[in-house]
Amino acid sequence: MNTTPFTTVRDLLRYAITRFNGAKLFFGHGSAEAFDEAAYLILHTLKLPLDRLDPFLDAVLLHEEIAHVLAVIERRVSERVPAAYITNEAWLGHYKFYVDERTIVPRSFIAELIPDHFAPWVPEPEEVTAILELCTGSGCLAIMLADCFPNAQVDAVDISPDALDVARRNVADYQLQQRVSLHQSDLYAALPARKYDIIVTNPPYVNSASMAKLPPEYLKEPQLALAGGADGMDLVRRIVAGAAERLTDDGLLIVEIGNETAFAEAAFGDMGLTWLSTSAGDGAVFLLTADQLKL
Repeated sequence: MNTTPFTTVRDLLRYAITRFNGAKLFFGHGSAEAFDEAAYLILHTLKLPLDRLDPFLDAVLLHEEIAHVLAVIERRVSERVPAAYITNEAWLGHYKFYVDERTIVPRSFIAELIPDHFAPWVPEPEEVTAILELCTGSGCLAIMLADCFPNAQVDAVDISPDALDVARRNVADYQLQQRVSLHQSDLYAALPARKYDIIVTNPPYVNSASMAKLPPEYLKEPQLALAGGADGMDLVRRIVAGAAERLTDDGLLIVEIGNETAFAEAAFGDMGLTWLSTSAGDGAVFLLTADQLKL
């Protein structure tokens, strides 16, 4: 017997939006607002298609289904945990990845550039045979790189063994074990001696002042994967400094730095950064050529 005031998906959607807005939740892990997150969590919990809300809005739910959805809504509010940790699922474009608390929730502006093969900077994608991804986390970018550059072997690096366990699961899910090699390493330190056509990285880059102001949802993520030091550039400096000897003569280094454009320009502006256009504008991802890195 249903002892709650809820009967349909529409009832639960309205309730979830009210709870999420009332609790002032932060949405930065795939959803832009309370409605989107509520719809996603409800559809996922009920095992319904994530892109088809309308046909199910007035569906009458079983008592146990209502109870399950209410438990998910309550966890999102009371624990302030990102939705991806509740569903163990995150999306980048049309790619779905497993995720849990051992790694940050996948999100990257570089992911927008991979399907176009970093055009026009990579004129012959089929000639790319070696790619390095530093700070791989869940392995999402390495998997996308392997998928979009079919002749490339991808080395994916992270210092965290926990993150690499998650990445290993994702690589296996996409059956890319023969083309994506995972390495536990402090950046370049434990890598084999080889040259790469492209080095890609979405490293920890949040500056210390911003770290102190992070909303609770971000504090649920591994802080090792977020904190970038006083100006956010601690790891980025090491990545840039070591890239030249790891790149082929016409190789590229592509680095995501999010909102830290000013700090990146202060640190590397004299190298002639090229800013790549993404949905965040022209200040979230920069590119340096092997020639620029050798100067």
